[in-house]
Amino acid sequence: MSNLIKPDISVNIGRLKLKNPILTASGTFGYADEYDDFMNVSNIGAIVTKGITLNPKTGNPQPRIKEVKNGLINSIGLENVGIQDFIDKKLPVLKENNIDFILNIAGASIEEYIEIAKICQSNNIETVELNLSCPNVKSGCLEFGKDEKTLYKLVSEVRKNFDNTLIVKLSSNVSFPEKMAKTAEKGGADAISAINTVKAMNIDINKNLKGFKSIKGGLSGSCIKPLALNFIYEIRQHIAIPIIGMGGISCFQDMLEFFAVGADAVQIGTANFTHPDLSDTLVIELNNFMKQQNYGSLAELVRDLRYEY
Repeated sequence: MSNLIKPDISVNIGRLKLKNPILTASGTFGYADEYDDFMNVSNIGAIVTKGITLNPKTGNPQPRIKEVKNGLINSIGLENVGIQDFIDKKLPVLKENNIDFILNIAGASIEEYIEIAKICQSNNIETVELNLSCPNVKSGCLEFGKDEKTLYKLVSEVRKNFDNTLIVKLSSNVSFPEKMAKTAEKGGADAISAINTVKAMNIDINKNLKGFKSIKGGLSGSCIKPLALNFIYEIRQHIAIPIIGMGGISCFQDMLEFFAVGADAVQIGTANFTHPDLSDTLVIELNNFMKQQNYGSLAELVRDLRYEY
């Protein structure tokens, strides 16, 4: 391919066509325009919003973030404005700035997920990501992602009430990820996103050796990348629907590794905090790499990366 020809880096996720495969992960990129000072957000495939619940949530008490070696533990607790405030105040900003987005939603019950799905349907939300894997809330989310029967019921019920692209975000905190992925696919998911943060704990021992401070929550960052790669590799063997991979991606090489094990697109998470323009940079690097290597489409690149399959 001539270097003068722009490669096609678009990718289809269900009925959603992304201009490129680089997204930002829920909880790391705000709702809409928080990163405008660092990059042109409309250049990337899409942002995934903070997790939105039926009603506003204040989240967990402080402290709820702790840096650890090569990672971050968070216990935010899904602090968010609620679905109606999102529709009224955040959605117009996304539309005004021509920002492609995926709405991450979470609930404490199947009924709450269904209610949010109905609101999304009536407001023409193009894509929803079901958060079934957040480990730092007291009810909902992770509970629904650990049991096959419950997972199938939730996904299938949401599917009945939401006609557009439905992504299911799975947890790595399960024994048989391939079973959960197959269940989500059977229930009507158009795609899988994985992995969410991993259950973890940090301890600070007091200097006088009497007692300690601790924080429990979800571990993210480069330290979980090997877990994420293995998870995606395992579920890729058992499902036909697209996979959006995440978990410790901080550079171009990382992104290629996720494509190699089975991801069709990627989400950038914790790295947004240290390199807020990373997702935009990866779009540029992907375009340049494909030109240099004479790839005409992302599909061709992914095919070669998965040569050993």
